[in-house]
Amino acid sequence: MSGPAELPCMLMRGGTSKGAYFLAADLPPDRAAREDLLLRTMGSPDPRQIDGLGGAHPLTSKVAVVSASADPAADVDYLFLQVGVEDGEVSDRQNCGNLLAGVGPFAVERGLVAPGDDRTSVRIRMLNSGDLATATFPTPGGRVSYAGDTRISGVPGSAAAVVIEFPQGAGPLLPTGRPLDTVADTPVTCVDNGMPTVLVAAASLGVSGYESPGELEGDEELVERVQEIRRQAGELMGLGDVSQTTVPKVSLLAPPVAGGAVTTRTFIPRRCHTSIGVLGAAGVAAGLRLADGVARRIAPQPAPGEPLRIEHPTGFLEVSVDMADGPDGAPAVARTALVRTARKIFDGTVFPRPLPQPGPHPAPAPSPEGGTDDSAPR
Repeated sequence: MSGPAELPCMLMRGGTSKGAYFLAADLPPDRAAREDLLLRTMGSPDPRQIDGLGGAHPLTSKVAVVSASADPAADVDYLFLQVGVEDGEVSDRQNCGNLLAGVGPFAVERGLVAPGDDRTSVRIRMLNSGDLATATFPTPGGRVSYAGDTRISGVPGSAAAVVIEFPQGAGPLLPTGRPLDTVADTPVTCVDNGMPTVLVAAASLGVSGYESPGELEGDEELVERVQEIRRQAGELMGLGDVSQTTVPKVSLLAPPVAGGAVTTRTFIPRRCHTSIGVLGAAGVAAGLRLADGVARRIAPQPAPGEPLRIEHPTGFLEVSVDMADGPDGAPAVARTALVRTARKIFDGTVFPRPLPQPGPHPAPAPSPEGGTDDSAPR
């Protein structure tokens, strides 16, 4: 399997994630060749991703592939790819609302969308799900401006605001048809407001929901129970066998502690998110609007039209969710909106790790102390 020895790439922070952004035309059209190239570009599989762009964590091992859209309702198409750190897998089974924040600016930077004189709105079709979003951001003088005074939790400093709006999705908000299900002997609410998400009361899993991400993901018994809930819920949601995929996400809910609507801890799927994903937060916010869901036992009913402050381990994310009745009378989300930021980190040429050469490979050279370069300090 082969691919280009070098290719254009822009590294961007989108929301609380970081990823490599590519034009679709710069990647191989063959899926297997593309995935092989991206694994070598990001440095996977390797827990440190030492030989690539990845940052050794799911939140920093992400790829956005962008192209002009043939859909009259969109300006660009955005394909999100989660590149496994250690497992060497490339998954397209979920969206990423954080990297979404960088898609509009990237489209303008690459000439796919003409900028406005002051602000630009880019209509985006998310190929992973078929859903649409519109991102609006400043372009004074026809150039993307990343500087601004908007701060989001989990990101140091400030940047220009990127306002993201989602219309009503094509699929049902409640994939199981019910606001409350029992999965692995645990009450849950299964929602899909842009991403399949399972909401669980933290107390029902024997934790407070205020633990640090490290404490939660270090609890092997808890992680395995979360995975069992995820697997069974995935079947109920029509996703099939999800044991080897990254969706659905599982969000543990607890009463708010900092003036918000609810406190969250989200598994992605085995690591615990240091904040919360955009679409994960959209799912939690929709769950808070359901009269009979898990969240109603934890948080008070929010006032209609009130932005919902979703607390997470490093702060909060505010989401506005407007509810409506679906065609069958089931609850639906008419509109979701939130504010993120994005920043261009570098723009240039990336050199993927070369394909392995045939023949024997030398063993690592011993260090003067008798270990190898990978020896841990003692």
